[in-house]
Amino acid sequence: MKFLLNFCLAGLILNFSLAALAAPAASGAGTGGLKIQFPVEKYQLANGLTVLLHEDHNVPMISYHTWYRVGSRDEGPGVTGAAHMLEHMMFKGAKKYSGKQFDQTLHENGITNNAFTSNDYTGFYENLPSSKLELIMDMEVDRMRSLSLNPEDLTSELQVVGEERRWRVDNSPQGLLQEMFFGSLFKVHPYSWPVIGHMVDIQAYTSEKLRKFYDTFYVPNNAILVLAGDFNSEEVKRLIEKHYGSLPRKEIPARAYSAEPELLKPIKKELQWEVQSNSFLIGYKGVALGTKDAYALDLAAAALGEGASSRLHRHLVYKSQVAVGASAYNWTNADPGAFMIMVTMRPGLPSTQAEQIVSEEVDRMINSVISEKELQKVKNQTMKGFVDSLATIDAKARTLAANEIIFGDYQRVFLDLEEYNKVTAKDIQQVMQKYLKKERQVRAFLTPIKSEKGKKISQ
Repeated sequence: MKFLLNFCLAGLILNFSLAALAAPAASGAGTGGLKIQFPVEKYQLANGLTVLLHEDHNVPMISYHTWYRVGSRDEGPGVTGAAHMLEHMMFKGAKKYSGKQFDQTLHENGITNNAFTSNDYTGFYENLPSSKLELIMDMEVDRMRSLSLNPEDLTSELQVVGEERRWRVDNSPQGLLQEMFFGSLFKVHPYSWPVIGHMVDIQAYTSEKLRKFYDTFYVPNNAILVLAGDFNSEEVKRLIEKHYGSLPRKEIPARAYSAEPELLKPIKKELQWEVQSNSFLIGYKGVALGTKDAYALDLAAAALGEGASSRLHRHLVYKSQVAVGASAYNWTNADPGAFMIMVTMRPGLPSTQAEQIVSEEVDRMINSVISEKELQKVKNQTMKGFVDSLATIDAKARTLAANEIIFGDYQRVFLDLEEYNKVTAKDIQQVMQKYLKKERQVRAFLTPIKSEKGKKISQ
């Protein structure tokens, strides 16, 4: 299963060999031998905090993840970017570890850390020597309970996030192209706005606005705590109760997200910029993570545009040599996402021929089933990538957290290999027919212009 984020083999129990994956299997062959497993204990505190523990004593390290069920889809017009802004402010100090003391304490104790915000959730993580476990618990509880949200810190961080937005989006033609695409594909669903938020909303944030967001969502019954690594589970459970047990449970307001209606006619958008090459993005509304069709669409994307041996790359980059890059990706989240095709042309060439080739390749997969050889190739490619993505204790913690926060069941991670292997060539053809309809297509183009003032023109 493919998350937006990419999540050693030590500690994994694999009931198959990767060599066996290379041997073609008959369509519909039994999948009982495709299993991946590692020990996990799940329990919940009285205040609703969900805890997942995975012991792995290979190295004296622990990966410590605290994820919250809140992302950009929990915002709204006028307050976009709140989840991401609050992620930044979580590093600016709380009651006990204030200001620069938070980062300083981490660095002095050999602890690395970071965080991320997505459409559906926000995650914070540390990788630490196992001897520093109780210290990190004390620090995480401090910012879960009593974040400062100092106005002076916010003023400074508003500038940081504003620069981040300019770097990633406003001054990035590819960033603007993607923002234009998602704003066209989604009109009523909150996936329409970017995770980082719109600049006008970013600059308007106050401590009071963020405090309301923090008080609503940064509570134990809206959080997942995952520990993977070198610890004793019974001792860890005692420490978790000691540090987290007194945190109050709070009522979380019911959340409902507007369903995105199907497009009735194709949409075309154009962004003009001072770039050397034409590029374009073609997409369709897809499906949610973990559905049967999501697995088939993942394999369809792999066959169409993942890697140098994919159909689009062979045809556009090698054979016709009109493009320098071509790829396809099935973007899945908690709510229906998007199936996307991206092409970058050779400098000086228009997009017309590449568009035609993309259309032909999509139609070919719609009108005929892929061969068993190609099916097995993309299965091997996808499943090996999945196994490789579980190569560290940090990666396993991420994957457990993601499955638990999306599905409420971390054990979904152990089913992915079977679900991919169940997909048939006919399944791939059927999802292509179902979702990649021309009337539901959004096309976003980036085209070169020359401008004395160096400004973009978009329409």
